[in-house]
Amino acid sequence: MKVIGVTGGVGAGKSTVLNYIEKSCNCRIIFSDKVANDIKLKGQSCYEPIVDLLSEDILGPDGEIDKKKMAAKIFADDSLLKQVNDILHPAVNNYIFGEIEKEKAEGKLDYLFIEAALLIENGYHKIVDELWYIYADESVRRKRLKESRGYSDEKIDDIIKGQLSDEEFRKYASFVIDNSNDENDTKRQIDLKLGEN
Repeated sequence: MKVIGVTGGVGAGKSTVLNYIEKSCNCRIIFSDKVANDIKLKGQSCYEPIVDLLSEDILGPDGEIDKKKMAAKIFADDSLLKQVNDILHPAVNNYIFGEIEKEKAEGKLDYLFIEAALLIENGYHKIVDELWYIYADESVRRKRLKESRGYSDEKIDDIIKGQLSDEEFRKYASFVIDNSNDENDTKRQIDLKLGEN
């Protein structure tokens, strides 16, 4: 089983690429954002530490952490963002490392893909067999984020500013998928790469 890390900037189309990959080979995909969301649920390992840090102001009527309230609070204060990441990242890492070992032991998959926006920053590039970087021109990314998520230019600027540059991503990548053009072009690149392995 090959372990492949998949990363890229916001709006590059990581989910779209991974949806296609999932249909194209014998694999499992772990989305780090989903893991991070799951471990913030009431009763899970990161719920209490995050509520203790940010206060009950971030809770919704159901007692769960409200993503929008939490985001508003942490993006206004870099030190809070770092503290939340210091809670979440080790817990996400532990889960993912455990799943890698489990899947290796079971031996049923050809690939295990791990998707994470902060894959390089969190050191995953050291534990994966390959690192795939999903690239898209910034203008394409901005258009996607405005259309699909309704983000303002200011919000997009803030998010992009907090992520690695294209040059940094490329420095660590063993394979780059250019997802700036049409879907068929992206699929062709993926098919060629999967055919090599």
